[in-house]
Amino acid sequence: MKTKILAGLLAVLVAAGMFSESNAQSEAGVLFLLISPGVRADGMGEAFVALADDASAVYWNTGGLAFINHREFFFMHSNWLPQLASDLFYDYGSYVHPVEGLGTFGLSVTYMNFGEQNVTLETGPEVVDHFTAYDFAISAAFGTKIRPNVGLGVNLKVIRSNLAPFGAGKEKGSGQAWTFGVDIGLLYKHFLFKRLNFGVNLQNLGPKITYIDADQADPQPTNLKVGFAYRLIDSQYNKVTLTADFNKLLVRRYEDGTSDPFYKAIFTSWTDEPFNIEMKKIISHVGLEYWYSDFFALRVGYWYDEIGKVKPTTFGAGIKYSLYRIDFGYIAAGQGHPLTDTMRFAFTVSF
Repeated sequence: MKTKILAGLLAVLVAAGMFSESNAQSEAGVLFLLISPGVRADGMGEAFVALADDASAVYWNTGGLAFINHREFFFMHSNWLPQLASDLFYDYGSYVHPVEGLGTFGLSVTYMNFGEQNVTLETGPEVVDHFTAYDFAISAAFGTKIRPNVGLGVNLKVIRSNLAPFGAGKEKGSGQAWTFGVDIGLLYKHFLFKRLNFGVNLQNLGPKITYIDADQADPQPTNLKVGFAYRLIDSQYNKVTLTADFNKLLVRRYEDGTSDPFYKAIFTSWTDEPFNIEMKKIISHVGLEYWYSDFFALRVGYWYDEIGKVKPTTFGAGIKYSLYRIDFGYIAAGQGHPLTDTMRFAFTVSF
């Protein structure tokens, strides 16, 4: 038997809808780890690493957890790549809990559903079975202040990939695997001058994920986020924040299919192409958020991926009442692009 949609195609679908790094779909596995949770961040062009001031900091920058002094629950849902399929969806939930004198702990669950896939015989198109392909990750994080204005954090996660219950064609085994990963984040408030934040997050450090055998293992999508956030206006009723992020995929894969381990690829991924090409692989994100009296928010953003030819504009809005906040995000990527008309919704409770 064989699947009509194999693991490679699933990876392409995910890559098309999120990070769109040049050839990312063939360079790394479990690419769902690069999907950015947080509808607030989505509306700001996915530029959030130097802000990271809500429960989504578990993903964006665990250094930001150090400055969260209240409990908060966050959940988001998104129908994924609506232009390509109707049954793909992405869910993310997180919870943060401060402990006085120690720091702030966080938990998160990420789930990517690739929809129902058909199983056919090698000899013909007849559908003989169905299965649901999915990936998920469960993580535990902690952030603490190492200086009054500097937070440092770590996120530990267990990752499950369930692309197919069996191998493709003559492959033995299955398209199922487990692995683990680590994120390390730092948030520096009032960096250089007041109102300016600096953030950095090194994501998905960990062993390769193996489906069939070690020779076919895929590296995790190790990623470096660096960014800034500046409060342009900070009055009683009006607050405006400008953000900017820069992302670089730190994966080094060779023509024979082998790849460097993450601790080596952190360095070698900067030298496998000419310097000008490596610079083009850096994806730039910018965003702007306006809050009126901590009640109503408007957001706009843009990101530029020259290699992947992805240059979408994002929009968002939020409303907060008492302990509750509801956020909405929308991506306009142009006619025919798989990201076009992607809408995301999130619900946050602070207490």
